[in-house]
Amino acid sequence: MAQTETMTINMGPQHPSTHGVLQLILELDGETVVSATPHIGFLHRGVEKLSEHRTYHQTIPLTDRLDYLAPMSNNLGYVLAVEKLLGITDQIPERAKVVRVLLTELTRIKSHLVWLATHALDIGAMTVFIYCFREREAIIDIYEKISGARMTSNYFRVGGLSADLPAGVTDDIRKFAEEMNSYVDEYEGLLTGNKIWQKRTQSVGKISAEDAIDIGLTGPALRGSGVDWDLRRDNPYSGYEDYDFEVPVREEGDTFARYQCRLIEMREAAKIILQALDKLEEGPILADCPKVCLPPKQDVVNTIEGLIHQFKIITEGFEAPEGEVYVGIEAPKGELGYYLVSDGSANPYRMKIRPPSFVNLQALPQMVEGALLADVIATIGTLDIVLGEIDR
Repeated sequence: MAQTETMTINMGPQHPSTHGVLQLILELDGETVVSATPHIGFLHRGVEKLSEHRTYHQTIPLTDRLDYLAPMSNNLGYVLAVEKLLGITDQIPERAKVVRVLLTELTRIKSHLVWLATHALDIGAMTVFIYCFREREAIIDIYEKISGARMTSNYFRVGGLSADLPAGVTDDIRKFAEEMNSYVDEYEGLLTGNKIWQKRTQSVGKISAEDAIDIGLTGPALRGSGVDWDLRRDNPYSGYEDYDFEVPVREEGDTFARYQCRLIEMREAAKIILQALDKLEEGPILADCPKVCLPPKQDVVNTIEGLIHQFKIITEGFEAPEGEVYVGIEAPKGELGYYLVSDGSANPYRMKIRPPSFVNLQALPQMVEGALLADVIATIGTLDIVLGEIDR
């Protein structure tokens, strides 16, 4: 009498399609997935613990390395939490708020470009990868002009920005944003009507709205299942309530629906960028809080008072009042939250990060069980995870 048994295999942590050092233990019946167990922790760097031994300013560079594809979104969530803790949220200058929106939306496009490039490559579409990285390179060039760094850009500060925008960079950003729709048209021309792409993504990795909410999915992974929720609109920050944009929602809950949501988000992000550029007016870029904000560089290099001011903040930091706060923002992958606890010292007593990739990854077993092995690759891609913020 013939007997059958399941087979357990490892996928990762070195497998390229796991999008980082993720290990999946897959139990297979032929090519059908019986169970999937994610194993994480290979990239753990102790960011939350490290912050307890650094001042609030010194913690900012640690956030760049979380979702390293969206560094300015990470920066924004953290500085908003510190500003809320200090009670200076209403003192942030208008120019600083507009620049923050401008650059985090540029970051959203940058993150989605890497998602689309790698997701398409996983399924076998190489041309899209080259196109997306062409546009990503343009954004990285803008990053470099603004902050001096191409990938882990560190530009936002508690109270505002580290420096004003360099001359001419707004023209570069406007040109890119105006062309973005034509780039998305190219991606859609290659993929959306492609029969192979449709067969690999439609009805693959399905999850219902109820299950998505129960698990805690956010971002495009949630909106692809029909849940109309976006923190920029529903719990606005940095002046998002003053911008006109649509939140794309799809009802199918599959990989194709999440793909459509992200494509539309890129178009909407470009629309927000153009609105931010139109709003951008001359003015201060730092709040009037001398005990918190670093002095302008020209004061540091030209006056002894400015030098002493910078030295004291850099070496001693600033004391935050006792208390606890939570701030969540709509990062490219979903809700990115920072929970800060202060004991009145110059260092965070506790920092807990709510990364969207970590929560979204929880849905993977439910989305792939009963599917084929090849569908696991498509589903990992559609969740758009980054292990830097999962392991922290």
